[in-house]
Amino acid sequence: MTTAIQAEVLLPTQELRHDLPFYTKTLGLRLDSIFPADDPSVASFSGHGLRIRIEKGVDVCPGKLRILTDDPDGFANGARHLTAPNGTQIEIVPLTPTADQPQTQHEFAVRRLRDEAPWVIGRAGMHYRDLIPSRLGGSIIASHIRIPDGGPVPDMVHYHTVGFQLIFCYRGWVDVLYEDQGDLIRLHAGDCVTQPPGIRHRVVEASPNIEVIEIGVPAEHVTTIDHDMTLPNGKGDPAREWDGQRFVHHRKQGATWQSFRVPGFTARDTGISAGTKGVAGIQVIRPDGTVPAPYIHDADIHFTFVMEGKMTLVPQDQEPRDLEPGDAFVIPPGMVTQYANCSDDLELLEATLGGEFTTTIAR
Repeated sequence: MTTAIQAEVLLPTQELRHDLPFYTKTLGLRLDSIFPADDPSVASFSGHGLRIRIEKGVDVCPGKLRILTDDPDGFANGARHLTAPNGTQIEIVPLTPTADQPQTQHEFAVRRLRDEAPWVIGRAGMHYRDLIPSRLGGSIIASHIRIPDGGPVPDMVHYHTVGFQLIFCYRGWVDVLYEDQGDLIRLHAGDCVTQPPGIRHRVVEASPNIEVIEIGVPAEHVTTIDHDMTLPNGKGDPAREWDGQRFVHHRKQGATWQSFRVPGFTARDTGISAGTKGVAGIQVIRPDGTVPAPYIHDADIHFTFVMEGKMTLVPQDQEPRDLEPGDAFVIPPGMVTQYANCSDDLELLEATLGGEFTTTIAR
């Protein structure tokens, strides 16, 4: 036999008869009970996924209610903020969050691993290290993520309200499930996937000391748990798009290397610029043995993570920086930059927004 359980929010009032029309007519709640009959002082309401008990003389704060609706303009005559007769604040907000992109606040920035930037414990017990502390005005978040012990990950099926998101496996391996992508996908070091806006997914298991680089746009975005979907859910249409973006799974094994836009390097393109219709571009680059040329770019965001090897970053009007694995940097548009003293094993992960931009060689 199932035990019936309900929860309700308790709110105060000084005069219940003043609250009745507000909660029923303005907010559209249903009156479920009221007593005593001769001089009502307690009433219960329900609706919009909520149950409320309003009681005269009770010693509690009036509180604040948030009403989430797909039609804020059509609710309560389009008001966004209301105050009930009993003092409760009402806020009306959109039901579905949006990924509003802040204007990028450009800066030159370097983040070194040896500077001992703090690791913080985030979602599902994973350790996060912030690679762009300023987040360029909220336009991007780049995280170095690790799971020290490996094994099963206590994750749930969820999705993100984002403009763009990348998962790049840096070290080890990780098993993931994605909506409409069939069975388990194992990402090995050097592999990556995009997580288009709204695609359901779940991290299943990881190797000990797994490390990934996660890039999200904008920096602050909502993660929503999907309690109804079970993964895997089979193979869907490979051409399916989520908010105009395809799911992209790039594998290091078998990838082709080609000339990079900056002389002195070769690159393997992940296909992400094509898959996102130019929202973002992701490439892995390494030196080709010639002297790298200084260059200028006009991308809105240009982020690079040093995966292997060593190099010296020589930015315009700045002191050169010696970089090694785990370091990261952001180059703003219009700054002349050169990569010097590159070791033979240097390997860089480059992320740009947008995926298509102009690079000019500065001789």
